[in-house]
Amino acid sequence: MSGCIVGWCHGVFGRHENEDLESLIASVAGAAIADAGLQPEDIDAVWLGHFNSGFTEQDFCASLVMNAVPGLRYRPATRVENACATGSAAIHGALDAIAAGRIRTALVIGAEHMTGQPGKRIGEILLHASYLKEESDIDGGFAGLFAGIADRYFAAYGDQSTALAHIAAKNHANGLANPYAQMRKDLGVSFCDTVSERNPIVAGRLRRTDCSPVSDGAAALVLAADDVAAGMAKAVRFRSRAQVNDLMPMSARDMSWLDGAARAWAQAFEAAGMTLDDLSLVETHDCFTVAELMEYEAMGLTPRGQGARAALEGWTAKDGRLPVNPSGGLKAKGHPIGATGVSMHVMAAMQLCDAAADMQIAGAQAAGILNMGGAGVANYVSLLERLK
Repeated sequence: MSGCIVGWCHGVFGRHENEDLESLIASVAGAAIADAGLQPEDIDAVWLGHFNSGFTEQDFCASLVMNAVPGLRYRPATRVENACATGSAAIHGALDAIAAGRIRTALVIGAEHMTGQPGKRIGEILLHASYLKEESDIDGGFAGLFAGIADRYFAAYGDQSTALAHIAAKNHANGLANPYAQMRKDLGVSFCDTVSERNPIVAGRLRRTDCSPVSDGAAALVLAADDVAAGMAKAVRFRSRAQVNDLMPMSARDMSWLDGAARAWAQAFEAAGMTLDDLSLVETHDCFTVAELMEYEAMGLTPRGQGARAALEGWTAKDGRLPVNPSGGLKAKGHPIGATGVSMHVMAAMQLCDAAADMQIAGAQAAGILNMGGAGVANYVSLLERLK
């Protein structure tokens, strides 16, 4: 029993100064249930993906969902955290319960309110997703951490700054069509490839356009067992899914290669009996443009060290060989930590149900998702196909 996505709701990502975690949850919870054609009483359990680590004072938060939807009172509710892969961790937890036969339906919400903290504090909080014994003093926070990854990759394969600019420009162009995106502006390759007052260096060789923004937002979806989904108006099935966790210290790994992500893709493809050629699109974790570049190689789109070809030759454009991040990705859509994985699954489900409006990839039949936590540490892959 694989489980299906049968309903969803996605909020607009951005800076929401008048919202808090509870109101963000409330903005999507009931709407996702209604989109599935269900009532709150039809939901067997709730999972909430929320990173926090200091973004908000309210840390015990699973039952906040019931404040928003009183009909969920007395249902089991669980908060899940796995760094930037928190949303996918919540989804996989709910799917495990469905596969075990414990429940038939689940509401999964991802939510984060990040902008209530000053910039320096945000950087400190994000570094909590690194190996603090060795990485807490990295200049530039998490951007500095990925700048170091870029340095290692560039040392092995040459300076790929222009390829990173192509990735940023592609995702910003895609974000124009996404009504939920935080940044809806076509910046172009030249702007993204030029250090300027408007596009300064953030850390190492990473420019502002190479970094996803600080975001507030929430997304939700409803999951159902396959036989339940068969009687519903729409259903997107998990053909397979995989989770691979790697060592936390970057010093213990070759950081020119995302080994955990590559293993997760391989496991998911093997379980599904699919290859990359079977996919119509991919939503991948572009927290920084160098991550997307390296993920091309991890998914098998290019050989190791040749990810730049996919960017420079337009393979991953919306009309390319394999569209990657037609939603605009984290780079344009935004990256509210706990919401990101749920958002990626909603975006893919919309594509497969021909409900993505101006983002739509014509004839989309199957989608792949990679949601990555930390510096390639927690890696979740989902392969989705439309059931009905």
